[in-house]
Amino acid sequence: MILGIIRQRYTPFGGAERFVERAMAALQARGVDLRVYTRRWPPSASTSIEPVICDPFHIGNRWRDASFARAVKAALAKDRPDLVQTHERIDGCDIFRAGDGVHRVWLEERLRTGDKLERLRIAANSYHRYILDAEARVFADPGLKAVICISRMVKDDIRAHFELADDKLHVIYNAVDPAEFGPQLRVHRAALRRSLQLDESATVFLLVGSGYARKGVPAALRSLARLPDEARLLVVGRDKNAGRYRALAQRLGVAARVHFAGPQPDPKPYYGAADAFVMPTLYDPLSNAVLEALACGLPVITSDRCGAGERVRDFGAGVTCGANDIDAIAAGMRAFMEPSVRDEGSRRALAAVAELSPDAMSGRLLALYNALLSARAGSRL
Repeated sequence: MILGIIRQRYTPFGGAERFVERAMAALQARGVDLRVYTRRWPPSASTSIEPVICDPFHIGNRWRDASFARAVKAALAKDRPDLVQTHERIDGCDIFRAGDGVHRVWLEERLRTGDKLERLRIAANSYHRYILDAEARVFADPGLKAVICISRMVKDDIRAHFELADDKLHVIYNAVDPAEFGPQLRVHRAALRRSLQLDESATVFLLVGSGYARKGVPAALRSLARLPDEARLLVVGRDKNAGRYRALAQRLGVAARVHFAGPQPDPKPYYGAADAFVMPTLYDPLSNAVLEALACGLPVITSDRCGAGERVRDFGAGVTCGANDIDAIAAGMRAFMEPSVRDEGSRRALAAVAELSPDAMSGRLLALYNALLSARAGSRL
């Protein structure tokens, strides 16, 4: 089987990129030949994967996406793999992986929680209209055979906004490798805490995510302000306006209890140094960071608009609530300052991701691919 994967940007960081890397490695181990359609293929990436570079000139994000889509379609017209799975909103493919969720729902959340200026920015941004139109074309495409929904939340959002047969919607969670993320990372605990001047007695909450507003950093800071002094917050990730959040921490009187670590090429030591994970995101289709935290045995406080919150709720591995419900977020954080509660949450966290191994994920993907190929062969008889 030759599987084509469309991913415009391939970089070592970010949740979508980590999924692609893990999925490709797992599928290759099962004998799938992979062809990646992308703008750039990093020198450090696998040499056994055939990259098809589609990098036309562009200015601005709307032109960037449209030109990439045209280039990919032209490449597919010349030599199409057995199946084509797109991670971008590009119609004409066999499978769409809805890794970014539903853009319409994301905009609704921003409009609901944003101020007047935010609403004006959204209305004036033509890129949103492009994405909405591209998304609609993907789901209306009669040739679309399957949609990989990375959470039940995403599946429900698609059903609520698009007319698509239910048998085309397949929930396949991202994998988390226990060899990479697990309780063994606690080996980093003492050294990292010393480097950050954190007492062993402190209860350290970790937040990993870029784009602080969407990931819920303001809500986490406001919740921290309601907790005892021994509560600390580590924020790992990038934001172009990071100074704004440091200023907010200062105004809330918690600046001395927050460490903004910035983007980290390897966040593993931070998981090992933490006691619990908090990410009251406005909208996140799944969140690999939450899955990684669970795999490390960290109980989680996240929002009910985070797809990974399903695993938290299903296994009682933490708290889910409204993204701006400071009372509930602070109460959840306060509960996990108690060692006995935290220990039970840790046990449940490990159970929540026990079945989400790379091998299990690749097995589910391969079963889907084989079913689609069998259906195609049957239709030709």
